[in-house]
Amino acid sequence: MLQDRRGFLQRSVGAIVSTVAYPLIKPAQASEDGPQPTIPRWRGFNLTELAGGARRQRYEEADFALMAEWGFNFARLPCSYWAWSTKEHWMTISEVALQPLDRAITLGRRYGVHVNLCLHRIPGYCVNNGAVEPDRLFDSPPDSMERALTAAAYHWEYLAKRYKDVPSGELSFDLLNEPPFMTDQSQYVTIANRLIDAIRAVDPDRLIFADGADLGQTPVIGLANRGIVQSTRGYLPKTVSHYTATWVPPNEFESSANPTWPLIDAQGFTWDKERLRVELIQKWQPLEKMGVPIHVGEWGCFNKTPHDVCLAWMKDLLELWSEAGWGWSMWNLRGTFGILDSGRPDVNYETFRGHRLDREMLELLRAN
Repeated sequence: MLQDRRGFLQRSVGAIVSTVAYPLIKPAQASEDGPQPTIPRWRGFNLTELAGGARRQRYEEADFALMAEWGFNFARLPCSYWAWSTKEHWMTISEVALQPLDRAITLGRRYGVHVNLCLHRIPGYCVNNGAVEPDRLFDSPPDSMERALTAAAYHWEYLAKRYKDVPSGELSFDLLNEPPFMTDQSQYVTIANRLIDAIRAVDPDRLIFADGADLGQTPVIGLANRGIVQSTRGYLPKTVSHYTATWVPPNEFESSANPTWPLIDAQGFTWDKERLRVELIQKWQPLEKMGVPIHVGEWGCFNKTPHDVCLAWMKDLLELWSEAGWGWSMWNLRGTFGILDSGRPDVNYETFRGHRLDREMLELLRAN
């Protein structure tokens, strides 16, 4: 059945993709698993249809078409495993429920948009309401961790088999979204290595991403020898990126004042472009020196931040990533962080193909 599905994916787009030039994933310097990968400077958006785990969701062709039209070439798909399985029966996967992912991969191939499949909720962990998982990957007794890890590895093995015939230039895997804050990265390294091994036992050449520790904010040197991409974040300072967001713990905000850019935080320190360079670029340079590619898997600004502050902050981030040669994936395309239908009260929106377009933000993104 899995082979039939892979054949369907190939046949359904074969005539179309023959005209699309996909970037090659090229080897760089050596790692434990062979050459380190190098990747294009992929830029794009998170598409969140399966992030909450609801069934019968559908990725929209118009999203892929617009990204391609505007010059973007990367779609990160944060997915909850609940979209095809349940927390009560981790080892049962509904093949029919995976059809939205099949569709997204087909659309990515059709429009020349690389698809990055991320388990936003993996058996045993989610950054949002992770306590509902019956066993947990982090901060749990060894037997509980092992049950969760066995299930998590099984899901990645299943997905690796299903999409084995889709080239890495078109599809990559992101192991799990935003591991928790940690003082010791060894447990995360153990988890990530197990998931990498599960994928590569089936598909040795699959391009794999691993999010940094501490909600994606800290590089993981212990994975530098695995021949993978590491995924960072662009949400600092959270006083700007997540102003008034109720899902962010109060102690993660640098200031309780209204956001400005530059920002003076509660300790009297200045957040500006140079502070961003230190926190978001220089921190990751030891990995780069080891040949590890860096990609910004998520970043963006909640719609409660004043638009002028948001754009000024975004401009500094984008210029830094352009200088570093890093690609990025904004959260999100449509919605409260996005360029379409974001619901900001202080934007002169353009009516565009049934949407409300933040043209100023779009042009800033396209220029960087």
